[in-house]
Parts: sequence; C-alpha cells; structure tokens
Amino acid sequence: MGFFHTTDPLVMLAIILTAGMALGALARQVSLPAVTGQILAGFLLGKSVLDVFDIDAVHRLQPLTHFALALIGVTVGAHLNIRRLRNAGKRLVYLLLAESTITPLVVCLGLVGLLDLPRNLAVLLATLAVSTAPATIVAIVRETRSTGVFVKTLIAAVAINNMACIFLFEVARGITRVVYLEELGHVPPAGGDLAHVLLASGARLVATVALGAGAAIAAEFLTRRVVLQDRLATMSAISILLTFGIAQHFGLSPLLACMALGAVQSNLNPSRDRLVDSVFANFEPAILCIFFTLAGLHLTFDKAGEAGAAAFVFFAARIAGKLASANLAMTMAGATESVRRGLGSALIPQAGVAIGLVILIQEDPVFAPVHEIFVAVVLVAVTLNEIVGPIMTRASLLQSGEVGRDRPRLVDFLQEENITTDFEAGSMEEAIEQLTDLLAATHHLPAAQRDALLQSARERESVVSTCLGGGIAVPHGEIPGSTPMLGVMAVSRRGLALDTPDGKPVHCMVLLATPQGERDRHLQVLAALARTVGSDPVVQHALFNAKSAAHVYEILHGEETEDFNYFLEDHAVVRTGDAG
Repeated sequence: MGFFHTTDPLVMLAIILTAGMALGALARQVSLPAVTGQILAGFLLGKSVLDVFDIDAVHRLQPLTHFALALIGVTVGAHLNIRRLRNAGKRLVYLLLAESTITPLVVCLGLVGLLDLPRNLAVLLATLAVSTAPATIVAIVRETRSTGVFVKTLIAAVAINNMACIFLFEVARGITRVVYLEELGHVPPAGGDLAHVLLASGARLVATVALGAGAAIAAEFLTRRVVLQDRLATMSAISILLTFGIAQHFGLSPLLACMALGAVQSNLNPSRDRLVDSVFANFEPAILCIFFTLAGLHLTFDKAGEAGAAAFVFFAARIAGKLASANLAMTMAGATESVRRGLGSALIPQAGVAIGLVILIQEDPVFAPVHEIFVAVVLVAVTLNEIVGPIMTRASLLQSGEVGRDRPRLVDFLQEENITTDFEAGSMEEAIEQLTDLLAATHHLPAAQRDALLQSARERESVVSTCLGGGIAVPHGEIPGSTPMLGVMAVSRRGLALDTPDGKPVHCMVLLATPQGERDRHLQVLAALARTVGSDPVVQHALFNAKSAAHVYEILHGEETEDFNYFLEDHAVVRTGDAG
C-alpha cells in the first residue's frame, strides 16, 4: 500500500493529470514524445514505484479510459476514407499480407526455436504481435504536427493490422481451445474443426464491423438536420459510447467497432471525416493525457521473473518481424524511400488491443494451465513496447521529413489522392474532362458543381490556351459555393502532344477549381507553378519521371520545394515584414 489513498475520483484525476502533463512537458524538453513522459508518470505513481493509489480505486476510472480508447478508434477509422486512400491501396494490401504472416511467424519461430515454448502458447502470443497501439500513434502524430504520405500510410496501417490481429487471435484461440479440451479429456464442442473456427471468427469480425457501421448510419440519419455544434457533439458522444458499450457487452472488439464507426462515417459524409478532431478538440489533450498516465499505472515488471526470457524474445522478435514485413511490403508496393525505411519502426508501440485480448484468455477456464505465463509475457512485452515504441515512432516521423508540416501550404490541395500518374489524353478537351472527373471524385463534388467546373474550364480554354510551356499546363475554372481552392494534378512520362508555346509535350497538368473568394491565391498558384515546374530543370526531371502519386507528393511537399510550395503563415509574416 502506498502513502496516499483516496476514493474520490476527482482528486485522483487531478493528481494523474498534473503528473502526466508535467512529465509530458519534461519529455518534450529532452526531445522525447510527451506520451513517453505520461506513461512514465503513471509508472512512477503505480505500485512498482510510489504506489500512490489503491488499485481498486484506479479501476473505477476505467470508463474514462474506455472513452479515450473509443475516441482514438473513431479517429483512426476516419482515416480509412476510400477516396483518400485511392493511391495507397497497394501499400496497404501488401502490408496487411506481410504483417499477418511474417510478424507472427518470426515471433512464433523465436519462441519455439529459442525457448522451446509449447507451440499452442507460442501461436497465441505470435498473433498478438501483429497489433499496434492506435492511441500512441495518433498522439505522437498530433504532438509533432506531422502530415503526408508517411502519416497517411502509418495510421491506415494501424487500423488494418489491428483488424488482422483480432481475426488471427480469434482463429488461434478457437483452434487452441479445441486442443486443450482434448488434452483435458473433454469432447470438443460441435464445430471444433478449422473450417468452423474460421467461420465463427469471421462472423465475430463481421458482427463487430456491422455494429460500428450501423451506429454510423444511424448517427448520420439522426444528425442530418442538426446544425448547432453542441447538439452535434452530444449526438457524437452518444454514438461513440453506445458503440463501445454494446460491443463490450456482447463480447465483440470495442476498438474495432469504433474504428468501423469512424470509417463508415467518414465515407458517408466527407464534411464529418474529422468529426472527433473538431468536436472534441478542446478537451481531447486532457483525455489522452489521463489515458496514457493511467496506462502507465498498470505497467509493471513484477512478472518479469515469471515471464523469463519469453517476454524479451517476444519483444525482440516482434520488432524484427515488424521491420521485415513493412520493408518487404513497401518495396513490393513501390513506396517512397521514406515510407519503406521508416514504417516498420513506427509500428512498434503496443498496448490496448493486446491487453484486451489477454482478458479473453484470463476469463476462459480452458486456458487455466497457461494463462499465468501468457499474461506475464504479454504484460512485460507491452511495458517494453510502450517505453521503446513511442521513441521509435517519433524518430520515424522525424526521418520521414513530415514533422511540423501540418500547416496550410500554397498547394495543400494537391494531396496524394488528388494526383495521378501515367496520364494519357488525346486532346486538351479530353484531358480537362478526365481531370474534372478526378477532382469531383476525390473532393466529393456533387454533379452540379462538377458540370459547372467543366463548363467554366472549357470556356476559359477556348479563349486562351493554358499551356504555359516547359511541359506544364494549368487549365482552370470557377467553382460555385464557398469551398476553398481545389485541384488535381496529372503527370505523363511520355508527354501529351498538345499545342504548346514552345512546341514541347505537356508532362504535367494541374486543374484548378477556384471559388470567387480565392482569386489572389489562384494567381499565386499559377505564378508558382510556372516559375518552378515550368522552368526549373531539376524539379521537372524529378516530377516528370515520378513513379507514383506518392513520389509526386513528396516532390511537391518536400523541403527542396518550400520556396515554391511555401507555408502560408510564414509567407504572410515575410510579406508583412517587407511591407513595414
């Protein structure tokens, strides 16, 4: 027992929040993620060091932890927007296959080959190795203000590998349960064969996703006429809490259900694809600080002796598996160098999903012979992964060059999903129509706006050619409404044989859709494209020969092109200073 015990949850929350914020700030001062400091704060307050709180009192705060995890689930799920991931499909499919096979295989071989651990136990542990802590990843991405192809791939990867982990674990648990029943002399239940186990696991996965999808559809229906922000926040909170609670009640995965809620909601209504960010932004940092500090309270090395070498082999083999699977998948997908080198190490954090699945083993009497060693291994490994993982994630983000870039830039509208390569068109009219269709699809334009843009762009082109020379053309038109400037880019290695002032083929075409209130920015974009893409041979060579949309994005948003694609706030400061 420690020196301070209280049953008042508000006093406990105040202490937890104060300690978490203080050590989080200290961690940032020494170039560590704030998450690391918050986890350390919880570890220090926990029974392993100061033993400040009674453990039963800490358990009463579990609903707050669940709410934080639900928020993170919705946030991660919202990144699974089909249109946004249009160009990332190959990367994610290869990663899903590699993570589902290589990582558990490496862990299983390590546990069996090095320690001669029972195969059934090794297989169960190996499936848990696939999971990544979504809360840790999201918190570090936000703290570092990172954005780009690497971040988009990372967060989507977290969602899909957690889904894979849940499915693989359910299959392994079902098969292992049958084996243990036979060893105990019991007749396995009907449907104990592999086919039935796969079917049952798949059914649970479908039921979980259906719950989240149903909640998203219901929330969308009920809030269609809601305008006031406070009502929207209330409805959002209700849908999140109900989804998490119902999933938990029926023994489904609450985190996966909330991911499905966020994903379906994002795809149903593009204007709400960052619902959690906008509605809960004011108090989310405090919620997450409490979440990570509470997570640290539960971390312990008390079971290190019991877990023995198994926890450390699991920890090391999991890192090796993550690095190998991500590197292989990104190489096969033709990903950019920064994504290929850094993705695996960014996926090391591990917590919520693994802990949640451990409970299923603890509560099943069939696993009584192994559940103590199973729990010990997982808890020690999770402790190691939550200490080392955030540092590796932050280092990967720094290496990717995307830290501090979550700020408005001149051509921010040209994200990876708004770019196409190997573009072909027989005429300017055909090219404009293709690009208009791409813009309408990636920016969720209704048919009326799409048609108005196409007509406006054609009329402008009929008056004066938008081929600027130097291999670039910038057709443009007005778009009705108060939306910000939109755009798409097409790159053609072979070049389009169009009528150009210098007689050279067009290798890069940018279609701009400009509302009336963005005329100044429109002129700035035109000038920047003509000055850089139209005349800089280094940029031209890199851009015109780019292998994929991701490579184009990195060229446009890299440090080398900041003079062209500058941060708007920095440019405003410079211009103000010049004027003075």
